[in-house]
Amino acid sequence: MSAVETKLAELGLTLPEVVPPLAAYQPAVQSGVYVYTAGQLPMVDGKLPVTGKVGAEVTPEEAKKLARTCALNALAAVKSVVGDLDRIARVVKVVGFVASASDFTGQPGVVNGASELLGEVLGDKGVHARSAVGVAVLPLDAPVEVEIQVELAQ
Repeated sequence: MSAVETKLAELGLTLPEVVPPLAAYQPAVQSGVYVYTAGQLPMVDGKLPVTGKVGAEVTPEEAKKLARTCALNALAAVKSVVGDLDRIARVVKVVGFVASASDFTGQPGVVNGASELLGEVLGDKGVHARSAVGVAVLPLDAPVEVEIQVELAQ
């Protein structure tokens, strides 16, 4: 078990199976020393636990937990390409999309769920640049979607 997966276990988390693509793309691809994930939905056992807009059907607190799940799914996607999460030198960028009610402006707080998980699991290697974007709708009516870019150790 990698040090990253040991840390996940200490947090009471396990790396899930990679979420199968919903269309014509790969969950993650490697280019040189970088791995880019596709947008990861907060799927748990192949299903969305909650659907709807944040600030309407979904509370910001629920959405923050869902963003955390997205980040966990993104780590699973990275592992599917590189085999060992200990190869991560750092998380370079996180992009979070939040399906938002028209008056909801708390996207950064929601995406903190992903950022905080990466920090808890990877420590300083999890510190990253980030965008948190409000959108009208996401695939399958998901409240949150997160993609990450990681740099691998050489």
